Amino acid sequence: MGGVCDAAMQARIRPGEWFAMSGLQRTALYDLHLELGAKMVPFAGYEMPVQYGLGVMKEHLHCRARAGLFDVSHMGQVSLRPKSGMVEHAAIALEHLVPVDLVGLKLGRQRYAMFTNEAGGILDDLMVARRCDDLFVVLNAACKTADIAHLHASIGCDCDIVELTDRALLALQGPEAEAVLETLAPGVSDMRFMDVAIIDTLDGPLWVSRSGYTGEDGFEISVPVERAEALARQLLAHEAVEPIGLGARDSLRLEAGLCLYGHDIDTTTTPVEADLAWAIQKARRSGGAREGGFPGAARILAELDTGAARQRVGLRPEGRAPMREGTALYAAETGGDPVGTVTSGGFGPSVEAPVSMAYVPVDLALEGAKLWGEVRGKRLPAEIVRLPFRPSTYKR
Repeated sequence: MGGVCDAAMQARIRPGEWFAMSGLQRTALYDLHLELGAKMVPFAGYEMPVQYGLGVMKEHLHCRARAGLFDVSHMGQVSLRPKSGMVEHAAIALEHLVPVDLVGLKLGRQRYAMFTNEAGGILDDLMVARRCDDLFVVLNAACKTADIAHLHASIGCDCDIVELTDRALLALQGPEAEAVLETLAPGVSDMRFMDVAIIDTLDGPLWVSRSGYTGEDGFEISVPVERAEALARQLLAHEAVEPIGLGARDSLRLEAGLCLYGHDIDTTTTPVEADLAWAIQKARRSGGAREGGFPGAARILAELDTGAARQRVGLRPEGRAPMREGTALYAAETGGDPVGTVTSGGFGPSVEAPVSMAYVPVDLALEGAKLWGEVRGKRLPAEIVRLPFRPSTYKR
């Protein structure tokens, strides 16, 4: 499994990112990762742990069964502070960049969003939380510099855009995450999926959201950099918790049917093609209270009304051979041109089978339909299935 994971991770590191480790940034938990025996790799400009002693397979299964701790401090944390002092004005401003209802986002809640471009493509996906005085935004690591520049250029007149470089970000995921975190941060057990709160602890306040990117119940925890290692050690002291690296994080999110930016979504994919229409609320759709008004609205609203030409789907390859990113898909076992391409793929430890996601023409995107993927020069069958591959366990 280690070799498979290494290949999968290398496929997710863009050309040019395999440079000297000395040129990479390190998170506040770097020394702890080494102490825990992590294998470190370059990822999005950082030295990050791809796996620990358990290995990717066991880390994945442990997170599903108990609780896993992830260092996601490489991601961007940004506070959008309205210059008017009214957080509603920050929501209105940010709605000019995303096709999501932020004005209607309630205090103490978080929502998934996407920056779009004029062609309707996705510049990045992000999380937006509404707090008393600001919008708290979490950005993908590889895109955060461009995202922050985009925010400054687009809504800098209305909001102060403050990158929170003095904070680390941890994710505690799995069925025992609530019980573990409750011992350190009393009150988190009252939170529901996509709630956000500032929780007082004996060591100071933590910014907590009940969310994550594994399909499991769990939390993301923003903590001052100087307290990050101590918090991680406190969490790891629980026998239910193991450290989890990027390898298992990738296989967990794939089983959950969640998109990885730069692979399953990018500037060439629209939210409708990506099967993310659920994230576009009624208020921003045709006939809604604030219809359109975001980049690419004409195309995205048209696709919401009449459908897109292609669609992201789940694939279950027959047999044990995974169909990985870049695998060409065909409508028949022989002959013809490719009809689609796999964007993410690998072995799903929880479902004990290979799983993939791909884009195919909408007329072929039928549950139960069969396609053929070309693996090492041979076409192998795969069935289109409903996403996710494994049901989520979020606390609603």
